Amino acid sequence: MNPAPLLRALRFAAHEHRKQRRKDVDASPYIKHPIEVAEVLASEGGVTDEVLLSGAVLHDTVEDTGTTLDDLRSQFGDDVAELVREVTDDKSLPKAERKRLQVVHAATASPRARQLKIADKICNLRDITEAPPADWSAARRGDYIAWAAEVVANCRGVNPALDAAFDVARARAEEKLAAGD
Repeated sequence: MNPAPLLRALRFAAHEHRKQRRKDVDASPYIKHPIEVAEVLASEGGVTDEVLLSGAVLHDTVEDTGTTLDDLRSQFGDDVAELVREVTDDKSLPKAERKRLQVVHAATASPRARQLKIADKICNLRDITEAPPADWSAARRGDYIAWAAEVVANCRGVNPALDAAFDVARARAEEKLAAGD
């Protein structure tokens, strides 16, 4: 694998997310999340596909910054732009509808998009388990865990290692929630 495209994508994502913070109590730099998603794909899922890894670090740029799909297409090519499009929510829709559509669309997503969705949900579950947003109640965390499991149920079968990593992250999140942590 040539690391140059991934490093260019990482630099681009870091620039686009430079003023954003995560919702955890420490308000971590946002770029931590896309890096973790790519790391889960590579380290736990055994992914070496540079389109998928580049898409992972860019997956929230269209949804959460001023980046457009045309920007991604011109800088990273059609395959990366299409992958990001597949995992991008339409922010003009109400949140409940966006969440419903993630579940529906997961079933027909490309193998790359399905792996990216699983890795994203693994990272989000780990985040709400280890450092949940201060304003998230136990009920909200429980709702997120259940919804993430619905999305992932429609993504399974492409990468068994990611499926297993999700199951571990979900079990850990449910245990911690049940323990009142």
